[in-house]
Amino acid sequence: MTAIAEREQTASSVLSTAPEVRERLTPSLPTDRLRDWIVTGAVMAVAVILRFVGLVHPRGMIFDEVYYAQDSWDLLNHGVEWDDKARSGAFVAHPPLGKWLIAIGEKIFGYNEFGWRISAVAAGLISVLLIIRIARRLFGSPILAGAAGLLMALDGMAFVTGRTALLDVFLLVFVLAAFYFLLLDRDQRRKRWMTALAGGLDPTRRRPPFAVPWWRLATAVMLGCGLGVKWSAVWYVIGFFILAFVWEYRTRKSAGVPHAFRDTLIDETGWLVLCGLIVVAVYVSTWTGWFMSDDGWGRHWLQSQGRAEPPVIGALQNLLKYHEDVLRFHETLTADHTYESQPWQWLLDARPVAYYWSNDIDCGAANCAGEVLLLGTPLLWWSFLPALIALVWWGIAKRDWRAWAVLIAALAGVVPWLNYPERTMFFFYALPAEPFLILAVVFALGMIGGAGRETTVERRMTGAFVLAGYVVVIALCFAYFYPIYTGSPITYDDWYARMWLDKLWI
Repeated sequence: MTAIAEREQTASSVLSTAPEVRERLTPSLPTDRLRDWIVTGAVMAVAVILRFVGLVHPRGMIFDEVYYAQDSWDLLNHGVEWDDKARSGAFVAHPPLGKWLIAIGEKIFGYNEFGWRISAVAAGLISVLLIIRIARRLFGSPILAGAAGLLMALDGMAFVTGRTALLDVFLLVFVLAAFYFLLLDRDQRRKRWMTALAGGLDPTRRRPPFAVPWWRLATAVMLGCGLGVKWSAVWYVIGFFILAFVWEYRTRKSAGVPHAFRDTLIDETGWLVLCGLIVVAVYVSTWTGWFMSDDGWGRHWLQSQGRAEPPVIGALQNLLKYHEDVLRFHETLTADHTYESQPWQWLLDARPVAYYWSNDIDCGAANCAGEVLLLGTPLLWWSFLPALIALVWWGIAKRDWRAWAVLIAALAGVVPWLNYPERTMFFFYALPAEPFLILAVVFALGMIGGAGRETTVERRMTGAFVLAGYVVVIALCFAYFYPIYTGSPITYDDWYARMWLDKLWI
């Protein structure tokens, strides 16, 4: 057989198996219709109303707003965090991007409660929209997507952090955006292979035409922004890079590439290295205010040591020294704190954080209480562990890539913290994992109705009733705890009645 005939036979073989390959490479993607946008709009309306009503209460700065709202105002006025007593840059333990985002609200609306909280509201609302889009892509159902968004809107932890000038909500939104872009990258790369195969490409001899993975690069940008808010985003950098590599390998495997792992390693390592460089470049760029100022903490450390400080390189060396000091601070952060907790407690909703407390308020009774408590909606959070177990079972039994993707993203926000048992940690560290935990719950509920696969009408109806009932129960639970999410004045007895785990929640 001639070489030309052999290639023609191979191409014919590829085309003859195209339907099977197409099913593996390009599963039917959801198409947005009017009802999708109606569901999205309704959920977003709920989220907007909840987050804006009473936003300026409690008055004044609550919890760590005393640091971040002030630091953000300093960034506007000095370009760096500021120490008024020393009249110089202040040492801070987190990168500046989250504070710059808070500063946008202060710049527009002033140095007041609305000004320093509005950026958190915007980030929280974007996170609700993102989880809807992610769930729509993963599950193919507008109802499951709407349920995911509604659960996010009705969770106490997301609600409180989405109305408070702290950093974690910004880390959350960048991680979610990175995951969404990574999903789009997966779809784009698989479509590239399918198009090439349909055009007669022989996967044993050639690769599809060159194409820039723009969505993967966008993922890197979002991860760099996440690092610019908090260093804990590094676990998502690692996890998402692993997902990108595995998905690319599985794409080639499905396309019939004989040495899929080797070829993935050869072809994709360069892109992943470029993504890593983008992450670093974006992260360093978040320190622009520090670079442009002469007053930032350690900005001229080399000069203070009597050493030469060449342009650019010297500034980078000074920034590296600053980072060494910050790392040392985090490594030695072991002081006891009233509201500290361990990672194993986070999934149990076992140790919330009081952001605000007052008994000097009027509720129409002798003993009153007002509190803003960072507490996940209990019945929702107590669903997470069973949902994760169901997710593991589904991933093993059905070999469903979606289960493993959600599981990796959820655990990346919790498991790494187990390596630091002596460190002082708080419940809000789990916030970036929360949307993926919610996706796990929605995934588990979707299994009841068939998880988007071919199933009977009866099973779908059963799943719909279970889903609706669950969301209603969560909504009622959120409504019950609403007063202690917003600092509303209630009687002491009413407040104590909401301390379901007694001392653990007080």
